[in-house]
Amino acid sequence: MRASRMLSILTTLQARGRATAPELAEACEVSVRTIYRDIDALAASGVPVYADRGAEGGYRLLDGYRVRLNGLSQSEAGALFLAGLPGPAAALGLDAAMIAGQNKLMAALPANLREDAGRMQERFYLDAPGWFAAAEEPTHLRAIAGAVLRGTWIDIRYQSWRAEKQRRIAPLGLVLKGGSWYLAGQVDGSVRTYRIARVLECVPLDDRFTRPADFDLAAYWQSATLRMEAELHPNVATVRLSPLGIQLLNALSQPYVKARTQIDDTADADGWRVARIPVGTTSWHAAAELLRLGPEAEVLAPVDLRATIAELARAMAGRYDEARQSAQSDRNSV
Repeated sequence: MRASRMLSILTTLQARGRATAPELAEACEVSVRTIYRDIDALAASGVPVYADRGAEGGYRLLDGYRVRLNGLSQSEAGALFLAGLPGPAAALGLDAAMIAGQNKLMAALPANLREDAGRMQERFYLDAPGWFAAAEEPTHLRAIAGAVLRGTWIDIRYQSWRAEKQRRIAPLGLVLKGGSWYLAGQVDGSVRTYRIARVLECVPLDDRFTRPADFDLAAYWQSATLRMEAELHPNVATVRLSPLGIQLLNALSQPYVKARTQIDDTADADGWRVARIPVGTTSWHAAAELLRLGPEAEVLAPVDLRATIAELARAMAGRYDEARQSAQSDRNSV
């Protein structure tokens, strides 16, 4: 356990350049006193670790010193190769670099771990798009990714839902979601989300921007997706569901809707239960979502949504009845 922790200290110092004892203690989940003892043990064993005093001080390794990877555990080595799945790297133009890096890592691994690491590459594959959806190949993805890494501005022409727009953006990060790439970009002091497939033109600039010190890409994305899902489902429908309807609702609903649906514990004489379900912004959108449940659902409220579904059901029934009558007439005329 101590050997693994000391290796973590070394790799942390190598990655950061300098770290304080409290920072190392937090990373290793031990006390600061334990870090002091581990640093003393590393120095005694000949590792060139030094302490810099002052407000900007901390521990560091002698320039040029590198940690060998012979302290990796079997699961750690496998995880590194699992993280190098080829799809996203290729989309960003980093597939060759990823392969080269993995080859170097493989060469540095002890012989007993190479087979397990190679097995990860053979037996795991990332297929990012959802079922029946194709992965997007945005024209300007690599240019935008380069600007994200450099921290430089980009000018884009963007096709939103309503109109084309011109924007100068500070690109903060990229997210791959369901086969589509999204850009988190700062515009006029606020961070917004742009689907990269809708970027019609992109001009990378040389000017650098100051990245917000408190920006966390993962936290922003979670907050942004939750906000978007809430905006898409601002209303609530009261629906009566059969036992099969409850199963269909669970199978077909988005996670946001599923997590916020409230279903009564008690059933009526027919075994149906009443549920309150988040639905879309208009009666038509809400009806389109609920019609997937077919005759296993009955909308009780709001009244306008019930009327919309009734109107759509009558129109559908009329359409199919006309087709049935036409087919019957054709058969009778033969």
